[in-house]
Amino acid sequence: MIAIDTNVLLRYLLWDDEKQSAKAEALITDSSFVLVSDVVLVETLWILQGRKYRISKEETLAVINALFEEPNIIFEDGQTIWRALNDYRQADFSDTLIINKAKYIAEQNQVDLEAIYTFDTAAQEIEGVKAP
Repeated sequence: MIAIDTNVLLRYLLWDDEKQSAKAEALITDSSFVLVSDVVLVETLWILQGRKYRISKEETLAVINALFEEPNIIFEDGQTIWRALNDYRQADFSDTLIINKAKYIAEQNQVDLEAIYTFDTAAQEIEGVKAP
Protein backbone atom coordinates (compact mmCIF):
# COMPACT_ATOMS: atom_id res chain seq x y z
CA MET A 1 0.00 0.00 0.00
CA ILE A 2 1.02 3.56 -0.63
CA ALA A 3 -0.55 6.78 0.61
CA ILE A 4 -0.87 9.88 -1.52
CA ASP A 5 -1.07 13.57 -0.76
CA THR A 6 -3.66 15.97 -2.12
CA ASN A 7 -1.43 17.26 -4.91
CA VAL A 8 -0.88 13.73 -6.27
CA LEU A 9 -4.63 13.02 -6.25
CA LEU A 10 -5.35 16.34 -7.96
CA ARG A 11 -2.83 15.68 -10.73
CA TYR A 12 -4.40 12.23 -11.24
CA LEU A 13 -7.91 13.69 -11.45
CA LEU A 14 -7.23 16.85 -13.43
CA TRP A 15 -4.36 16.07 -15.78
CA ASP A 16 -3.41 19.76 -15.67
CA ASP A 17 0.35 19.13 -15.60
CA GLU A 18 1.34 16.45 -18.09
CA LYS A 19 4.59 15.40 -16.38
CA GLN A 20 3.21 15.30 -12.82
CA SER A 21 -0.09 13.78 -13.93
CA ALA A 22 1.71 10.94 -15.70
CA LYS A 23 3.71 10.24 -12.53
CA ALA A 24 0.56 10.37 -10.40
CA GLU A 25 -1.27 8.00 -12.72
CA ALA A 26 1.65 5.56 -12.72
CA LEU A 27 1.82 5.64 -8.91
CA ILE A 28 -1.88 5.02 -8.53
CA THR A 29 -2.39 2.43 -11.26
CA ASP A 30 0.79 0.47 -10.47
CA SER A 31 0.14 0.18 -6.72
CA SER A 32 -1.86 -2.64 -5.18
CA PHE A 33 -3.58 -0.27 -2.75
CA VAL A 34 -3.63 3.51 -2.56
CA LEU A 35 -4.78 5.19 0.65
CA VAL A 36 -6.79 8.39 0.33
CA SER A 37 -7.08 9.81 3.84
CA ASP A 38 -10.03 11.90 5.00
CA VAL A 39 -7.81 15.00 5.02
CA VAL A 40 -6.62 14.37 1.45
CA LEU A 41 -10.20 13.87 0.25
CA VAL A 42 -11.49 17.03 1.94
CA GLU A 43 -8.56 19.13 0.69
CA THR A 44 -9.09 17.80 -2.82
CA LEU A 45 -12.77 18.71 -2.77
CA TRP A 46 -12.04 22.18 -1.33
CA ILE A 47 -9.68 22.85 -4.22
CA LEU A 48 -12.04 21.45 -6.85
CA GLN A 49 -14.93 23.53 -5.48
CA GLY A 50 -12.80 26.66 -5.08
CA ARG A 51 -12.35 29.69 -7.32
CA LYS A 52 -10.21 28.00 -9.94
CA TYR A 53 -12.27 24.88 -10.74
CA ARG A 54 -15.72 25.68 -9.25
CA ILE A 55 -17.17 22.17 -9.59
CA SER A 56 -20.78 21.67 -8.50
CA LYS A 57 -22.10 19.32 -5.82
CA GLU A 58 -23.18 16.91 -8.54
CA GLU A 59 -19.68 16.92 -10.02
CA THR A 60 -18.24 16.45 -6.54
CA LEU A 61 -20.40 13.38 -6.05
CA ALA A 62 -19.25 12.05 -9.42
CA VAL A 63 -15.58 12.50 -8.41
CA ILE A 64 -16.05 10.65 -5.13
CA ASN A 65 -18.06 7.89 -6.79
CA ALA A 66 -15.36 7.49 -9.45
CA LEU A 67 -12.72 7.13 -6.73
CA PHE A 68 -14.82 4.46 -5.00
CA GLU A 69 -14.97 2.57 -8.29
CA GLU A 70 -11.17 2.48 -8.60
CA PRO A 71 -10.32 -1.08 -7.49
CA ASN A 72 -7.09 -0.19 -5.70
CA ILE A 73 -8.12 3.04 -3.96
CA ILE A 74 -9.04 2.67 -0.32
CA PHE A 75 -10.31 5.36 2.00
CA GLU A 76 -9.36 5.97 5.59
CA ASP A 77 -12.97 5.36 6.55
CA GLY A 78 -15.05 4.49 3.50
CA GLN A 79 -18.22 3.77 5.46
CA THR A 80 -18.16 7.22 7.05
CA ILE A 81 -17.47 8.80 3.65
CA TRP A 82 -20.63 7.11 2.28
CA ARG A 83 -22.66 8.34 5.25
CA ALA A 84 -21.32 11.86 4.73
CA LEU A 85 -22.34 11.69 1.07
CA ASN A 86 -25.93 10.98 2.14
CA ASP A 87 -25.96 14.23 4.15
CA TYR A 88 -23.99 16.22 1.57
CA ARG A 89 -27.10 17.67 -0.05
CA GLN A 90 -27.82 19.53 3.20
CA ALA A 91 -24.37 20.94 4.06
CA ASP A 92 -20.76 21.17 2.93
CA PHE A 93 -18.95 17.86 2.56
CA SER A 94 -16.40 18.74 5.25
CA ASP A 95 -19.24 19.41 7.72
CA THR A 96 -21.01 16.19 6.85
CA LEU A 97 -17.76 14.28 7.26
CA ILE A 98 -17.16 15.83 10.70
CA ILE A 99 -20.73 14.97 11.75
CA ASN A 100 -20.57 11.38 10.53
CA LYS A 101 -17.07 10.84 11.93
CA ALA A 102 -18.32 11.93 15.37
CA LYS A 103 -21.27 9.53 15.12
CA TYR A 104 -18.97 6.69 14.04
CA ILE A 105 -16.49 7.28 16.87
CA ALA A 106 -19.29 7.41 19.44
CA GLU A 107 -20.69 4.16 18.04
CA GLN A 108 -17.27 2.47 18.06
CA ASN A 109 -16.63 3.54 21.65
CA GLN A 110 -20.16 2.56 22.70
CA VAL A 111 -20.96 6.00 24.11
CA ASP A 112 -23.97 8.21 23.54
CA LEU A 113 -23.29 11.22 21.36
CA GLU A 114 -25.38 13.94 22.98
CA ALA A 115 -24.98 16.43 20.14
CA ILE A 116 -22.64 17.88 17.57
CA TYR A 117 -22.42 21.65 17.89
CA THR A 118 -21.83 24.06 15.04
CA PHE A 119 -22.66 27.62 14.05
CA ASP A 120 -23.26 26.41 10.48
CA THR A 121 -27.02 26.69 9.96
CA ALA A 122 -27.07 24.27 7.01
CA ALA A 123 -25.31 21.60 9.08
CA GLN A 124 -27.78 22.17 11.92
CA GLU A 125 -30.47 20.63 9.70
CA ILE A 126 -28.77 17.23 10.01
CA GLU A 127 -30.00 14.93 12.75
CA GLY A 128 -28.00 15.26 15.98
CA VAL A 129 -26.52 18.65 15.10
CA LYS A 130 -27.34 21.73 17.17
CA ALA A 131 -26.46 25.38 17.53
CA PRO A 132 -24.25 26.18 20.55
